[in-house]
Order: sequence, then C-alpha cells, then structure tokens
Amino acid sequence: MGIFLPKTYRMHPDVSNFISDVSYNGRLVSEKENSNQYLIFQDNQKFHLPQTGIKFIPVDHDTCSQSSIEEAQTIKNLITYLLRQSYCNKSNGIKPIILDNILIVAPYNMQVNLLRTELPDEARIGTVDKFQGQEAEIVIVSMATSNQEYLPRFIDFLFSKKRLNVALSRAKCLAIMVANPQLLNVQCNTVEQMGLVNTLCRAYYTGTI
Repeated sequence: MGIFLPKTYRMHPDVSNFISDVSYNGRLVSEKENSNQYLIFQDNQKFHLPQTGIKFIPVDHDTCSQSSIEEAQTIKNLITYLLRQSYCNKSNGIKPIILDNILIVAPYNMQVNLLRTELPDEARIGTVDKFQGQEAEIVIVSMATSNQEYLPRFIDFLFSKKRLNVALSRAKCLAIMVANPQLLNVQCNTVEQMGLVNTLCRAYYTGTI
C-alpha cells in the first residue's frame, strides 16, 4: 500500500491545499517555509495570474483530439509574458523567471511535439511521465482535447486524477491549466467517471474566481 507522507516541501499552501482536497482527503499539509514562495508581476493585466495557487485559462477550439494549436499559441504568449516577471523563493530571494522555472505538461505526445515547435528549444516540455519527481515554480498543463466528441481514448486517461495530481503538484508557486471549458460538460457513465471530471471542475472553479 505504501506510506503516506503528510507534508510537502515543494508546494505553496495554495497549491497543496487543492491537491490535498482532491486527492488526499485533506491530509496533506505544506511545510511552513513554502509560504515564502510566490510570483512577482510587474504588469498583470494580460492574464490576471495569481501569485500562487491554481489558475484556469479557458481556450475555445473545436475538432482537436490530441493537439490544439490554439492552446499552444496561448501558452507561447503566456511564456513570453512570464519571462518578464520574477519570483520569490523559500529563502526570500528575488530572482527573474527563466525557462528552467517553468514546466509545460501535456497528456499526448502530439501536443508535446506541437508545443516544441512553438516554444524555445530550452523549454521544459513533456508528458506527465517525463516530469514525475521534478518541480518548477510554475507548471502549465495543456489538455489539448476540444470536447467529448474528440476524446481520443477513454475518459479515464485524459481526466485521470492521478495524472492531474502529478502534473499540478510539480508546481512550487502556481499551477496553470489551459483547456477548453467544454471538457467540463463531458458525459459520465459511472460514479468513478464523475469523480474524475469533478477534479477538472474543481480546478476550473478554483482557478477562475
């Protein structure tokens, strides 16, 4: 069964509280000094990003199954914006955001490959499996699929609570989800599937308030 470690030394409480609620029945807590980590914005009018926590950026698109150029272009603009900003680390040191401070995660290799054509060569881009165990100040998750009609696999893959948990929990300060809001309306056939879609719904309502 493994051993549950109830304290995270990575995530700011605004990130870990979300992960704790959706995956660990509220049992996960953040180490005290994690609260020192946050983003610093010189100009926050374009994306209205919080300094910490969860952010959902809605992107409308259609006929996209395993890749979305609309999401890739949104992420490209987001990266350009973030690279002009700064962050504060656990030791209260202020540093500029560089590409190494950002992870970009996608569920499908097609979206990973598309993102690589849109972003600088040094950008850290991959699937959840590649980044398990890694961390960064900012994590950006691209869902890629437009809606239920274009799901390339079973609902359990794209909406996997474990995979979303691993992706979002790489973030020290801020986890950003880039997705089509139509994914919130996916039809569920079992209670288990409802639980999976509910995780994305929680991210949407947490990250848009």
